Parts: sequence; C-alpha cells; structure tokens
Amino acid sequence: MMFMIESGKPRKQRLFRYTAANHLRQKFVHAHIAKELASKLGVKKRSISVRKGDTVRVMAGASRGKSGKVTAVDLRSAAVFIEGITRKNAKGKESLVPVSASNVYITDMDMSDKLRAAKLQVARPQAAKPAAKQQ
Repeated sequence: MMFMIESGKPRKQRLFRYTAANHLRQKFVHAHIAKELASKLGVKKRSISVRKGDTVRVMAGASRGKSGKVTAVDLRSAAVFIEGITRKNAKGKESLVPVSASNVYITDMDMSDKLRAAKLQVARPQAAKPAAKQQ
C-alpha cells in the first residue's frame, strides 16, 4: 500500500493530496507529541493523529502560543479547529479558525477510546519480564 507518492514534483504532490482517499488523509492530520507527554505515556512515536478531545498548542501562525481542546478535525482540508481560537464574521458571529495540523503539537491526549489506547500500548516497548524461578 502506498502512503505517499514517489515523485518529488510539486504538481504531482498537490494532485496526490487533493485526490487522496480518507484513509490516507488521516496521515495528513498527524501532529508531534510533546516530550513530557511522550515520556509520561512511554511512547517512542514522534507523531500521532490528532483527534477531537486532544489538547494542542499552536506553534506557528497568527495564533502561535495559544492552546486549547480540539473541537473538530477536517480531513478534507487537513485542518484542526481549536476552542478559543475564533474570529468574528461580518455579522459579528464568532467562528472557529482552521489551523493546519502541522502547526500544532499535542500536549494532552484523549484516551477515552480503547482502540487508541491499545494502539499506543503496542507502540510501547515491552519491558523484559524477569525469568521464572526454576525448582
């Protein structure tokens, strides 16, 4: 199964991202894990998929330095919507601002999903079990 296109041509890269299937688009919304969180969970992975309920911190863009809980993830545009990062429209109504998933890092994960927790458990290196005493 191919996750990324082999060509380095920008035109082909853009075409791949635009026409990618949803199971491949999930890769586009991966974000780095904070070092403290990774060490706390014992995860060796550098990045993981951002999900609703995760707490993230914005590292680049107009909202740099702000953090909040993820309210929605848009696979079509590979954007993350974070509570507290809003703008007003012409009528004065506030709407959430899309932030690229590559511009955030995860500071706290929502571990209520058992499948996600199990996936992280598999990623952890298993500690060596002490040898059983022979009699």
